[in-house]
Amino acid sequence: MKAVNYLIIPCFFLMLSASVLHKYYVSVTQVEYVKEKKAVQITTRIFIDDFEKLLRERFDQTITLASNKDEKHIDKYIETYIKSKLKISINGKAVDYTFLGKEYDEDIVQCFIEIKDIENIQTFEITNKVLFDQFEEQKNVVRTYINSKHKSFILIPQNDKGMLNF
Repeated sequence: MKAVNYLIIPCFFLMLSASVLHKYYVSVTQVEYVKEKKAVQITTRIFIDDFEKLLRERFDQTITLASNKDEKHIDKYIETYIKSKLKISINGKAVDYTFLGKEYDEDIVQCFIEIKDIENIQTFEITNKVLFDQFEEQKNVVRTYINSKHKSFILIPQNDKGMLNF
């Protein structure tokens, strides 16, 4: 019995340490419809190190996020990437949005997006493929507050689109 314990305990700690070393790949996109402003305001939060790796591979190997260097170039790269991976339809029609900019918050980059001139929302559809081309394990959480209702879902590479009816 003691021999079994000597094997089980080290195996348990080995498994525990392996799970601690595993990295999670996740982004969170917050969507809010502000009826008084006739606008949909979107904030996408992405881990800086993951996003930086992608931007380096895709655009420029010298990019360093949160460095206060070349921010205009970085904003352009971020906008180009986000617009290629985030698609939105409202009431069955694809809509354009404006990339307003970004902020760094510790190890997160927050990207701000706005859709103007939205009279009402009956259906909201979002395709969010952010970082799916970089990490197979990537998950994109979408949290919405539309028409006074909170709804959330998780998008994965095999299911990258969510639709809500109001």
